[in-house]
Amino acid sequence: MRQIVLDTETTGLEVRQGHRLIEIACVELVERRLTGRHYQTYLNPERAIDEGAREVTGIADEFLFDKPRFPEIVDEFLAFVDGAELIIHNAAFDVGFIDAELARVGAHYGCLRDRCNVLDTLAMARERYPGQRNSLDALCKRLGVDNSARDLHGGLIDAQLLADVYLAMTSGQVVLDLGLDSGAETGARAVIAPVVLARRPRVLRADEAEIGAHLQRLDALDKSAGGQSVWRKQELEA
Repeated sequence: MRQIVLDTETTGLEVRQGHRLIEIACVELVERRLTGRHYQTYLNPERAIDEGAREVTGIADEFLFDKPRFPEIVDEFLAFVDGAELIIHNAAFDVGFIDAELARVGAHYGCLRDRCNVLDTLAMARERYPGQRNSLDALCKRLGVDNSARDLHGGLIDAQLLADVYLAMTSGQVVLDLGLDSGAETGARAVIAPVVLARRPRVLRADEAEIGAHLQRLDALDKSAGGQSVWRKQELEA
């Protein structure tokens, strides 16, 4: 599955008051792995940035004067996200601003949800952690994601942090990587030869520290799964 973690920065909070996008940033996940591919651009909003937005983002009006306008980048942006599942924190906000920009360019572009499924990590977090703060910073702290480099809100760093948060929140769904390459990209077939043991292998038992680390990992999986994880159940049944 191809997923795009997306974040935007804007001139203000209310799209209905004519506020505009000033940054779009995306990072790509394929089969729950960061690929290193990303899309990021600043935008000339053709209007002033609210003082509050300037304080949050650190972006000044003058910095955006020579940046492209949304119609100049719309096709390359849509080409990057088209067909992917979008992972967005407080999706209604970002999708609303992008849809408003698409409408300005032309009705033939339609809406973002016409092209992509959208997963809202804020709604996911509120369901998993009811009654708690579920901002991106709060989730980073709760899930052990290092956000020490986030002095200001910036689209690309926020998208990268959200990718880590999403993977941590859904860690119970991760597919274990056993180190076997399927060869799908090269067309090669993986051949696993039988193992012949010349002598009985020596069995190494886990020491107390390793057992403790194992139990801590199970506790983390239980917390992420919102209950008893499949690994804990297997251990109890063993």
